[in-house]
Amino acid sequence: MRLSLAGLAKPVLHGYFRSSCSWRVRIAFALKGIEFEQVPVNLIKDGGQQLTEQYKALNPMQQVPAVEIDGITLSQSLAVIQYIDETRPGPRLLPGDPKARAQVRMISDLIASGVQPLQNLYVLQKIGAEKLQWAQHFIDRGFQALEPILKQTSGKYCVGDEISMADICLVPQVYNAERFKVDLRQYPTIKRLNKTLLEIEAFKVSHPSQQPDTPADLRA
Repeated sequence: MRLSLAGLAKPVLHGYFRSSCSWRVRIAFALKGIEFEQVPVNLIKDGGQQLTEQYKALNPMQQVPAVEIDGITLSQSLAVIQYIDETRPGPRLLPGDPKARAQVRMISDLIASGVQPLQNLYVLQKIGAEKLQWAQHFIDRGFQALEPILKQTSGKYCVGDEISMADICLVPQVYNAERFKVDLRQYPTIKRLNKTLLEIEAFKVSHPSQQPDTPADLRA
């Protein structure tokens, strides 16, 4: 179902500049050419603004992002991406071919369910002093699975030669890998795809270094 965009309010993204899940949504909005508003939710300040009762009413999981769109609130990045793909014009973020679409979902889920949650802020705060080694272990574990998959599925991008939800998930996860000093030399396909994608305007404007809540010392 494609909605008539006339009269619709801009979506509102409640997110954090360095949240990979928030970044996924920003990339999708940019690829679709969707104007949106941002409400920063600082995951560090005041013990974490996502933990307030006010934000809990918006997203009971007390995580970012939360997106207010078309009269509903969605709080999982892949659900947001698929919703705007189904309701907005612009380039498709999931392929029409069932096999390619399944591959996109497989790669997206591998990252969004199998890697990122194990090294997000909440988990690392619970781990304590060993958080760097923990993050490296689980990112490496995921990338060791992802690299051979991408060797089979990729063309110019993760699945063939069209940008998809898989690419939207990949780039923020590579950013996290670099933050946690994972050795990417053993993942040449991941490195190649990430380099190609970072040259695309939608990935540039959505980058954590370019956001309204990016601290001055991290701005590009």
